[in-house]
Amino acid sequence: MNRKLTLPTALLLTVPPLLWAGNAIVGRMVRDAVPPMTLNLLRWSIALVVLLPLGRAMFAPGSGVLSNWRRYSMLGLLGIGLYNSLQYLALQSSTPINVTLVASGMPVWMLLVGKLFYKAPVKPKQVAGALLSIAGVLVVLCRGDIGQLAALRLVPGDLYMILATIAWSFYSWMLMQQRDVPGLRADWAAFLLAQVGYGVLWSAALSAAEWAVKDVVIAWSWPLAAALLYVAIGPAILAMRCWGAGLQKAGPTLGSFFINLTPLFTALLSSAFLGEAPHLYHALAFGLIVGGIAVSAR
Repeated sequence: MNRKLTLPTALLLTVPPLLWAGNAIVGRMVRDAVPPMTLNLLRWSIALVVLLPLGRAMFAPGSGVLSNWRRYSMLGLLGIGLYNSLQYLALQSSTPINVTLVASGMPVWMLLVGKLFYKAPVKPKQVAGALLSIAGVLVVLCRGDIGQLAALRLVPGDLYMILATIAWSFYSWMLMQQRDVPGLRADWAAFLLAQVGYGVLWSAALSAAEWAVKDVVIAWSWPLAAALLYVAIGPAILAMRCWGAGLQKAGPTLGSFFINLTPLFTALLSSAFLGEAPHLYHALAFGLIVGGIAVSAR
Protein backbone atom coordinates (compact mmCIF):
# COMPACT_ATOMS: atom_id res chain seq x y z
CA MET A 1 0.00 0.00 0.00
CA ASN A 2 1.04 3.60 -0.59
CA ARG A 3 0.40 6.29 1.95
CA LYS A 4 0.61 10.06 1.97
CA LEU A 5 4.17 11.32 1.76
CA THR A 6 5.02 13.70 4.60
CA LEU A 7 8.18 15.72 5.06
CA PRO A 8 9.56 13.47 7.85
CA THR A 9 8.93 10.39 5.70
CA ALA A 10 10.60 12.03 2.70
CA LEU A 11 13.64 12.77 4.85
CA LEU A 12 13.74 9.16 6.04
CA LEU A 13 13.74 7.95 2.43
CA THR A 14 16.34 10.51 1.33
CA VAL A 15 18.95 9.50 3.91
CA PRO A 16 19.66 6.01 2.48
CA PRO A 17 20.46 7.12 -1.11
CA LEU A 18 22.78 9.78 0.27
CA LEU A 19 24.60 7.22 2.44
CA TRP A 20 24.74 4.68 -0.40
CA ALA A 21 26.23 7.33 -2.67
CA GLY A 22 28.82 8.02 0.01
CA ASN A 23 29.58 4.29 0.11
CA ALA A 24 30.49 4.35 -3.59
CA ILE A 25 32.68 7.42 -3.10
CA VAL A 26 34.50 5.95 -0.10
CA GLY A 27 34.94 2.62 -1.86
CA ARG A 28 36.63 4.44 -4.73
CA MET A 29 38.81 6.54 -2.41
CA VAL A 30 40.25 3.56 -0.50
CA ARG A 31 40.66 1.22 -3.47
CA ASP A 32 44.47 1.46 -3.25
CA ALA A 33 44.53 1.00 0.54
CA VAL A 34 42.55 -2.20 0.90
CA PRO A 35 41.40 -4.79 -1.69
CA PRO A 36 37.66 -5.08 -2.37
CA MET A 37 36.87 -8.46 -0.76
CA THR A 38 38.83 -7.57 2.35
CA LEU A 39 37.12 -4.18 2.50
CA ASN A 40 33.73 -5.88 2.44
CA LEU A 41 34.77 -8.31 5.20
CA LEU A 42 36.04 -5.49 7.43
CA ARG A 43 32.91 -3.45 6.81
CA TRP A 44 30.44 -6.14 7.78
CA SER A 45 32.55 -7.41 10.67
CA ILE A 46 32.32 -3.96 12.24
CA ALA A 47 28.58 -3.84 11.49
CA LEU A 48 28.20 -7.24 13.15
CA VAL A 49 29.81 -5.98 16.35
CA VAL A 50 27.59 -2.89 16.38
CA LEU A 51 24.43 -4.93 15.76
CA LEU A 52 25.06 -7.56 18.44
CA PRO A 53 23.65 -5.56 21.36
CA LEU A 54 20.81 -4.18 19.22
CA GLY A 55 19.62 -7.46 17.76
CA ARG A 56 19.52 -9.62 20.88
CA ALA A 57 16.15 -11.03 19.80
CA MET A 58 18.01 -13.11 17.23
CA PHE A 59 19.35 -15.28 20.05
CA ALA A 60 15.93 -15.90 21.59
CA PRO A 61 14.63 -19.50 21.50
CA GLY A 62 12.47 -20.11 18.46
CA SER A 63 13.88 -17.21 16.41
CA GLY A 64 14.37 -19.59 13.48
CA VAL A 65 17.89 -18.38 12.70
CA LEU A 66 19.37 -21.87 13.06
CA SER A 67 16.43 -23.99 11.92
CA ASN A 68 16.01 -21.80 8.83
CA TRP A 69 19.73 -21.49 8.24
CA ARG A 70 19.52 -22.12 4.47
CA ARG A 71 17.36 -19.04 3.97
CA TYR A 72 19.53 -16.69 6.03
CA SER A 73 22.68 -18.15 4.55
CA MET A 74 21.44 -17.34 1.04
CA LEU A 75 20.31 -13.86 2.10
CA GLY A 76 23.75 -13.29 3.59
CA LEU A 77 25.48 -14.55 0.46
CA LEU A 78 23.44 -12.51 -2.03
CA GLY A 79 22.84 -9.27 -0.15
CA ILE A 80 26.01 -8.96 1.92
CA GLY A 81 28.67 -11.27 0.54
CA LEU A 82 28.24 -11.00 -3.22
CA TYR A 83 26.53 -7.65 -3.79
CA ASN A 84 28.86 -5.51 -1.72
CA SER A 85 32.02 -7.37 -2.72
CA LEU A 86 31.16 -7.00 -6.41
CA GLN A 87 30.37 -3.32 -5.92
CA TYR A 88 33.76 -2.64 -4.33
CA LEU A 89 35.39 -4.72 -7.07
CA ALA A 90 33.57 -2.63 -9.69
CA LEU A 91 34.94 0.55 -8.15
CA GLN A 92 38.47 -0.64 -8.87
CA SER A 93 38.01 0.08 -12.59
CA SER A 94 34.80 2.13 -12.90
CA THR A 95 33.79 5.50 -11.48
CA PRO A 96 31.22 5.86 -8.68
CA ILE A 97 28.85 7.67 -11.07
CA ASN A 98 28.91 4.84 -13.60
CA VAL A 99 28.61 2.19 -10.89
CA THR A 100 25.51 3.74 -9.32
CA LEU A 101 23.91 4.45 -12.70
CA VAL A 102 24.41 0.85 -13.82
CA ALA A 103 22.94 -0.23 -10.47
CA SER A 104 19.90 1.95 -11.19
CA GLY A 105 18.98 -0.53 -13.89
CA MET A 106 17.90 -2.80 -11.04
CA PRO A 107 14.18 -2.80 -12.07
CA VAL A 108 15.12 -4.62 -15.27
CA TRP A 109 16.72 -7.47 -13.37
CA MET A 110 13.97 -7.45 -10.75
CA LEU A 111 11.44 -7.91 -13.54
CA LEU A 112 13.36 -10.75 -15.17
CA VAL A 113 14.15 -12.59 -11.95
CA GLY A 114 10.56 -12.26 -10.76
CA LYS A 115 9.16 -13.59 -14.01
CA LEU A 116 11.61 -16.43 -14.54
CA PHE A 117 12.06 -17.70 -11.00
CA TYR A 118 9.06 -16.51 -8.98
CA LYS A 119 6.31 -16.58 -11.64
CA ALA A 120 5.49 -12.91 -11.02
CA PRO A 121 3.12 -11.41 -13.62
CA VAL A 122 4.56 -8.82 -16.01
CA LYS A 123 2.45 -5.87 -17.18
CA PRO A 124 3.01 -3.92 -20.41
CA LYS A 125 3.83 -0.74 -18.48
CA GLN A 126 6.54 -2.64 -16.59
CA VAL A 127 8.07 -3.77 -19.88
CA ALA A 128 8.03 -0.17 -21.14
CA GLY A 129 9.69 0.99 -17.96
CA ALA A 130 12.28 -1.77 -18.22
CA LEU A 131 13.14 -0.75 -21.78
CA LEU A 132 13.70 2.84 -20.67
CA SER A 133 15.94 1.63 -17.85
CA ILE A 134 17.90 -0.55 -20.27
CA ALA A 135 18.36 2.47 -22.53
CA GLY A 136 19.73 4.44 -19.58
CA VAL A 137 22.20 1.70 -18.70
CA LEU A 138 23.34 1.45 -22.33
CA VAL A 139 23.98 5.20 -22.40
CA VAL A 140 26.31 4.75 -19.42
CA LEU A 141 28.06 1.70 -20.85
CA CYS A 142 28.79 3.37 -24.20
CA ARG A 143 29.83 6.60 -22.45
CA GLY A 144 27.23 8.65 -24.29
CA ASP A 145 28.34 7.71 -27.81
CA ILE A 146 25.44 5.69 -29.20
CA GLY A 147 27.41 5.04 -32.38
CA GLN A 148 29.81 2.90 -30.37
CA LEU A 149 27.17 0.38 -29.31
CA ALA A 150 28.19 -1.98 -32.13
CA ALA A 151 31.75 -1.99 -30.83
CA LEU A 152 30.86 -1.76 -27.15
CA ARG A 153 33.64 -2.87 -24.85
CA LEU A 154 32.63 -3.05 -21.23
CA VAL A 155 35.16 -2.19 -18.57
CA PRO A 156 35.40 -4.85 -15.85
CA GLY A 157 33.68 -2.59 -13.33
CA ASP A 158 30.56 -2.36 -15.48
CA LEU A 159 30.32 -6.14 -15.71
CA TYR A 160 30.90 -6.61 -11.99
CA MET A 161 28.14 -4.13 -11.21
CA ILE A 162 25.71 -5.90 -13.52
CA LEU A 163 26.45 -9.15 -11.67
CA ALA A 164 25.96 -7.31 -8.38
CA THR A 165 22.52 -6.04 -9.43
CA ILE A 166 21.47 -9.56 -10.44
CA ALA A 167 22.54 -10.84 -7.02
CA TRP A 168 20.60 -8.04 -5.32
CA SER A 169 17.51 -8.85 -7.40
CA PHE A 170 17.49 -12.44 -6.13
CA TYR A 171 18.10 -11.11 -2.61
CA SER A 172 15.14 -8.71 -2.88
CA TRP A 173 12.76 -11.39 -4.12
CA MET A 174 13.86 -13.69 -1.31
CA LEU A 175 13.12 -10.93 1.20
CA MET A 176 9.56 -10.72 -0.09
CA GLN A 177 8.95 -14.36 0.79
CA GLN A 178 7.34 -14.35 4.24
CA ARG A 179 9.19 -17.33 5.71
CA ASP A 180 10.46 -15.76 8.91
CA VAL A 181 9.33 -15.99 12.51
CA PRO A 182 7.09 -12.89 12.96
CA GLY A 183 8.97 -11.70 16.04
CA LEU A 184 12.30 -11.79 14.21
CA ARG A 185 10.92 -10.07 11.12
CA ALA A 186 9.40 -7.29 13.23
CA ASP A 187 12.75 -6.52 14.89
CA TRP A 188 14.82 -4.74 12.24
CA ALA A 189 18.13 -5.13 14.11
CA ALA A 190 17.64 -8.84 14.81
CA PHE A 191 16.50 -9.54 11.25
CA LEU A 192 19.51 -7.68 9.81
CA LEU A 193 21.85 -9.34 12.29
CA ALA A 194 20.65 -12.78 11.18
CA GLN A 195 21.68 -11.93 7.62
CA VAL A 196 24.93 -10.24 8.60
CA GLY A 197 26.02 -13.21 10.72
CA TYR A 198 25.91 -15.52 7.73
CA GLY A 199 27.07 -12.78 5.36
CA VAL A 200 30.30 -12.29 7.31
CA LEU A 201 31.09 -15.99 6.88
CA TRP A 202 30.61 -15.69 3.11
CA SER A 203 32.65 -12.49 3.06
CA ALA A 204 35.44 -14.23 4.96
CA ALA A 205 35.50 -17.01 2.37
CA LEU A 206 35.71 -14.49 -0.49
CA SER A 207 38.43 -12.57 1.33
CA ALA A 208 40.40 -15.78 1.94
CA ALA A 209 40.24 -16.52 -1.80
CA GLU A 210 41.47 -12.99 -2.50
CA TRP A 211 44.42 -13.46 -0.16
CA ALA A 212 45.19 -16.83 -1.75
CA VAL A 213 45.51 -15.53 -5.31
CA LYS A 214 47.48 -12.35 -4.68
CA ASP A 215 49.68 -10.64 -2.14
CA VAL A 216 47.37 -8.45 -0.09
CA VAL A 217 48.74 -5.40 1.67
CA ILE A 218 46.47 -3.14 3.73
CA ALA A 219 47.72 0.43 4.06
CA TRP A 220 46.42 1.12 7.54
CA SER A 221 45.85 4.77 8.41
CA TRP A 222 43.43 6.93 10.34
CA PRO A 223 41.59 7.93 7.14
CA LEU A 224 41.11 4.23 6.32
CA ALA A 225 39.81 3.57 9.84
CA ALA A 226 37.34 6.44 9.45
CA ALA A 227 36.26 5.09 6.06
CA LEU A 228 35.63 1.64 7.55
CA LEU A 229 33.53 3.10 10.35
CA TYR A 230 31.51 5.10 7.84
CA VAL A 231 30.72 2.22 5.46
CA ALA A 232 29.89 -0.07 8.41
CA ILE A 233 27.61 2.27 10.32
CA GLY A 234 26.24 4.62 7.64
CA PRO A 235 25.38 2.67 4.46
CA ALA A 236 25.13 -0.69 6.25
CA ILE A 237 23.14 -0.01 9.44
CA LEU A 238 21.72 3.52 9.48
CA ALA A 239 20.60 3.42 5.84
CA MET A 240 18.86 0.08 6.30
CA ARG A 241 17.07 1.36 9.41
CA CYS A 242 15.87 4.57 7.73
CA TRP A 243 14.86 2.69 4.60
CA GLY A 244 12.75 0.19 6.51
CA ALA A 245 11.06 2.91 8.57
CA GLY A 246 10.41 5.02 5.48
CA LEU A 247 8.86 2.15 3.54
CA GLN A 248 6.52 1.38 6.42
CA LYS A 249 5.22 4.95 6.27
CA ALA A 250 5.17 5.55 2.49
CA GLY A 251 4.83 2.07 1.04
CA PRO A 252 7.19 0.28 -1.37
CA THR A 253 5.98 1.82 -4.64
CA LEU A 254 6.35 5.42 -3.56
CA GLY A 255 9.56 4.63 -1.72
CA SER A 256 11.18 3.05 -4.77
CA PHE A 257 11.44 6.44 -6.50
CA PHE A 258 13.93 7.59 -3.88
CA ILE A 259 16.47 4.90 -4.87
CA ASN A 260 17.15 6.84 -8.04
CA LEU A 261 18.50 9.74 -6.00
CA THR A 262 21.66 7.66 -5.47
CA PRO A 263 23.27 8.49 -8.86
CA LEU A 264 22.44 12.17 -8.40
CA PHE A 265 24.06 12.27 -4.96
CA THR A 266 26.99 10.26 -6.32
CA ALA A 267 27.57 12.77 -9.12
CA LEU A 268 27.58 15.65 -6.64
CA LEU A 269 29.89 13.87 -4.19
CA SER A 270 32.23 12.71 -6.99
CA SER A 271 32.61 16.26 -8.17
CA ALA A 272 33.26 17.49 -4.62
CA PHE A 273 35.66 14.79 -3.37
CA LEU A 274 37.12 12.99 -6.39
CA GLY A 275 37.21 15.69 -9.05
CA GLU A 276 35.22 13.39 -11.36
CA ALA A 277 32.79 15.85 -12.91
CA PRO A 278 29.58 14.36 -14.35
CA HIS A 279 29.03 14.47 -18.11
CA LEU A 280 25.94 15.26 -20.15
CA TYR A 281 25.37 11.57 -20.88
CA HIS A 282 25.11 10.93 -17.13
CA ALA A 283 22.14 13.30 -16.97
CA LEU A 284 20.55 11.61 -20.00
CA ALA A 285 21.03 8.17 -18.45
CA PHE A 286 19.63 9.33 -15.13
CA GLY A 287 16.55 10.75 -16.85
CA LEU A 288 15.93 7.52 -18.78
CA ILE A 289 16.29 5.34 -15.68
CA VAL A 290 14.01 7.54 -13.57
CA GLY A 291 11.52 7.64 -16.43
CA GLY A 292 11.57 3.87 -16.58
CA ILE A 293 10.82 3.59 -12.88
CA ALA A 294 8.02 6.14 -13.13
CA VAL A 295 6.36 4.34 -16.05
CA SER A 296 6.58 0.88 -14.48
CA ALA A 297 5.32 2.11 -11.10
CA ARG A 298 2.28 4.01 -12.40
